[in-house]
Amino acid sequence: MDKILYPAQYEYLRQFKDSKDPLILEMEKYASEHKIPILDWQSAALLEILIKNANPRRVLEIGTAIAYSSIRIARNLRKKGIVHTIEKSTDNISLAKVYVKKSGYDDKIKILLGDAFDLMPTFDRKYDFIFLDADKNEYSKLFKLSVALLKKGGMIVVDNLLWHGHAAAEKVPPEYKTSTEYVRNFNKEFMVHPRLKPVIIPVGDGLGIGIKI
Repeated sequence: MDKILYPAQYEYLRQFKDSKDPLILEMEKYASEHKIPILDWQSAALLEILIKNANPRRVLEIGTAIAYSSIRIARNLRKKGIVHTIEKSTDNISLAKVYVKKSGYDDKIKILLGDAFDLMPTFDRKYDFIFLDADKNEYSKLFKLSVALLKKGGMIVVDNLLWHGHAAAEKVPPEYKTSTEYVRNFNKEFMVHPRLKPVIIPVGDGLGIGIKI
């Protein structure tokens, strides 16, 4: 994250990282070793606070991966709260199910296998909280579907809006040019959406937070 924070600042903040949960540490280690993208630890900590404060009954997550953020959401939900999390990779789902079982929150986390574009239009109930962390080239379309499924007064959180710092960079590596353009265009769309009160904050890889008005 040295593209967003100075290295000294980042290392200073790391001393306050919550490192007590062995499962969370195991998942972070696995993700690092196998190059599986998961939510940055600072963003995850903020997500937990937002969940705790919003106290949602129904949460939708788009992009399960290994269920790292699913578990961190679930452990901060109210007693009867539930997370519906969508993932199209069968390999990811197999591993996610293992971690969800280990977490003890399998009664709160429902993993949905399939493409979000196919599943989301079939949902007949809205959500209090939506977390979007999927392929960047699909953000704009998924965002539209998400806003439609979000209750008035509900919160949407979107990850990677600084995109490793490239969103604000003058020079972008060739391999990141296309994805950076997607993120930049999405950020413009996010910040002027007529149904949201939005903000983008420089936490982790950049979090967009919006309240539906």
